[in-house]
Amino acid sequence: MSAIIDKPFTLAGRAYESRLLVGTGKYKDLEETRLAIEASGAEIVTVAVRRTNIGQNPGEPNLLDVISPDKYTILPNTAGCFNAEEAVRTCRLARELLDGHKLVKLEVLADQKTLFPNVIETIKAAEVLVKEGFDVMVYTSDDPIIARQLAEMGCIAVMPLAGLIGTGLGICNPYNLRIILEEATVPVLVDAGVGTASDATIAMELGCEAVLMNSAIAHAQDPILMGAAMKHAIIAGRMAYLAGRMPKKLYASASSPLDGLIK
Repeated sequence: MSAIIDKPFTLAGRAYESRLLVGTGKYKDLEETRLAIEASGAEIVTVAVRRTNIGQNPGEPNLLDVISPDKYTILPNTAGCFNAEEAVRTCRLARELLDGHKLVKLEVLADQKTLFPNVIETIKAAEVLVKEGFDVMVYTSDDPIIARQLAEMGCIAVMPLAGLIGTGLGICNPYNLRIILEEATVPVLVDAGVGTASDATIAMELGCEAVLMNSAIAHAQDPILMGAAMKHAIIAGRMAYLAGRMPKKLYASASSPLDGLIK
């Protein structure tokens, strides 16, 4: 057995065994949501407060009835917000609904077509939320300078996109991610663009602390099976990163030594 010991994945002072974070949208019903998340092994589950009932709509089905805060860390997110004011208001609502919960995922979108982050509005919202004592995980572009600035502002994790939300294109710019990872002072999580297990593995092999996904599982033909696949993909990618891959070579080299060959 290898002597390499992995450091724990830690957010806001709490350590987690799973490095896979999952969303709760786009499933056919709450039961499929529950089963897919269980299969994924995720411990952190993100919830779009503006689109999902977590208690703000009494009498309607409540997601927390199947995704219990006693079992999972609930990560409220600001999906659907297009300016800083909306995002801040949504985080405040989540804190109220979840009894003072401070951990949030901030995302402020630029437009409906691309769902690309609006970096200017994201920075505005992050400044307010950090000052108000929130533990802010922030969805951002894959710009290394912006990622650095968000960490310097006090965000506890930066979450650059791999590809546009819901596209399943995989990691479109691994080189920018590598720069972000080299300079990181806080955990870096790939957020958005993952389409299948190999995408998640590549993100982990690059050195990301974790991966957040929703559509890749929820839109699979068998979401429960895909949830399990993603669990193993994350584990394999992390192990490969720790092990250190062989160097790439232009020409072949024999797998077996040449000494002692019969002549």
